[in-house]
Amino acid sequence: MAARNDPDQGVDAQGGGVQSVDRALQILDILAREGDAGVSEIAEEMGVHKSTASRLLGSLVGRELVRQNSERGKYQLGFGILRLASSVPGRLSVVHEAREVLESLAAQYKETVNLAVLRSDYDVNVDQAMGPSTLATHDWVGSLTPLHATSSGKVLLAALAADERDTLLKRTGLPARTPNTIRNRAELEKQLLDISRQGYAVVQEEFEIGLTAVAVPIFNHVGNVIAAVSISGPTFRFSPETDPGLIEGLREAGLTISVKMGYRRQ
Repeated sequence: MAARNDPDQGVDAQGGGVQSVDRALQILDILAREGDAGVSEIAEEMGVHKSTASRLLGSLVGRELVRQNSERGKYQLGFGILRLASSVPGRLSVVHEAREVLESLAAQYKETVNLAVLRSDYDVNVDQAMGPSTLATHDWVGSLTPLHATSSGKVLLAALAADERDTLLKRTGLPARTPNTIRNRAELEKQLLDISRQGYAVVQEEFEIGLTAVAVPIFNHVGNVIAAVSISGPTFRFSPETDPGLIEGLREAGLTISVKMGYRRQ
């Protein structure tokens, strides 16, 4: 019987290909991290025979998931990865991915939790979870609310490029919803800079007297803000900046949803 050149070949066969799949994924992880790598480097990091690494690389090259640099001879991620990755965002629904997190927030903080997106110059609430002690029963889903007077809206505004935000605000203006609504553009811009820096927005009675809300951004796979998640409650009992852990808990929830949308945590 001929001697085996690849000491891992029999193991892979017995494992029904599962081990090979796991190792192929390891290779993709290595190339994603390093940018490029040679067969020997990959084999050494994985702790496998060089022929095993070469065979797996050959399969990945055949699927265009990996390509070999003709000048350096090293391997890099191929265009097949981009093709696969680009198909994911369109199939992810932020409403679906966020639902469980919204319910968890509402149960933990016992207030109303909303998910909002930017649509047609408005902050549009696309999902909601109600806390057990919520006084109001208003259904905000589908409501169009002004960007400059809501916590979610300010998070979405702060994420826009300056010229895009300027065009939008010239179109909508800064109409007053309550005496507390910010109507001065310079003051609003200063607040938006603070929101970008701190990663959250708090609005107290700017949209509705007696209502306070705090919101954080949700990011997509390329780090763009695609939505905002907020917690709101009656001003007399809801003070997010003095409630220990609330803002940090909301931030963590926003990151959890972002990761579900393909965002890579820093």
